[in-house]
Amino acid sequence: MNAAPAPPTALTRLQGLPPIANAHIRAIVLGSFPGAASLAAAQYYAHPRNHFWPIMAALWPGDPQPSTYAERCTWLLDHGVGVWDVYASCERQGSLDSAIRAAVCNDFEGLLTQCPELALIAHNGQESYRHHKRLLHLGLPCVRLPSTSPANASMRLEHKIAAWRAAFAPIFGL
Repeated sequence: MNAAPAPPTALTRLQGLPPIANAHIRAIVLGSFPGAASLAAAQYYAHPRNHFWPIMAALWPGDPQPSTYAERCTWLLDHGVGVWDVYASCERQGSLDSAIRAAVCNDFEGLLTQCPELALIAHNGQESYRHHKRLLHLGLPCVRLPSTSPANASMRLEHKIAAWRAAFAPIFGL
């Protein structure tokens, strides 16, 4: 007698983080969806091996980045950079973008209304950039940047910094 197949494992619906943004940001970095470490900490790019914060520090070396998350967010906003994700919610087990299911996108039109100085959408990795056509009607340049995720270990940090600097240079005069 054959056993009945096991029922599919139900995935939990996960909610993303609110944007780090204000009316004066000129660029917004869009990830796909926070990883497990970021969701647990309620902080963007909380995984200790994620390169996001070191890259940001390298872009403004004359202005040391604070050590606490709240101060880092203020520091980022003071430099005109916001952070958000493409997805507002999704189902996923683990942290990999390839495991994202039933995703719901964030309200980018609303963000543009709240951030009138926005001049650049910087997609942090391939999954985020997959949605750039959905954002073209906003009339802002969209650029795909190398992912800061620890899963993108094939690219060295200095190459990531160079790519991010090249994308941010026209907006911030780096």
